[in-house]
Amino acid sequence: MAENQTKPKTQTKLKLVIDIIIFLVFLITMDPHSSGITIHEWLATSAIAALVVHLLLSWDWIVQITRRFVGRVNGLSRINYILDWLLFIDGTVIMLSGFMISESLLPFLGISLPRNFVWRPLHDLSANLFLLLLGLHTALHWGWIVDAFKRYVFQPIAKLFWADREKDLTA
Repeated sequence: MAENQTKPKTQTKLKLVIDIIIFLVFLITMDPHSSGITIHEWLATSAIAALVVHLLLSWDWIVQITRRFVGRVNGLSRINYILDWLLFIDGTVIMLSGFMISESLLPFLGISLPRNFVWRPLHDLSANLFLLLLGLHTALHWGWIVDAFKRYVFQPIAKLFWADREKDLTA
């Protein structure tokens, strides 16, 4: 039984860390002029791995809601599910269009693609849409985010300070 309680706790911690990484990468890559195109492309490409881990950690929920989507599922879960699919589709468009307009990553790998004037506006539009969808996704998960931060960030920090204070009081 202790193993079952440890697994969700460990998984929640991992999800929180992965989500923070994804969020920070998203902030950095949203402005390629500030980070530079090379960092933008390599960081965004490496974020694909973090997104895959995020999906794998949520896989049980995805399967469960997919099975029940047509039948009995509450409205908020239905909205969340649709929003998650929109994020996935939009993220795929961002990644595909990003590869198609690559100025650093693909040339470094020896891959040359013909220029097409459709990919840049599509990449920009899908990135801006992703920002909106991510804001909605964050709002829907705000309770989980706050709870996870309290439990795994703020409480451990507070315990460090209280432990030191208790030692001082008992000495």
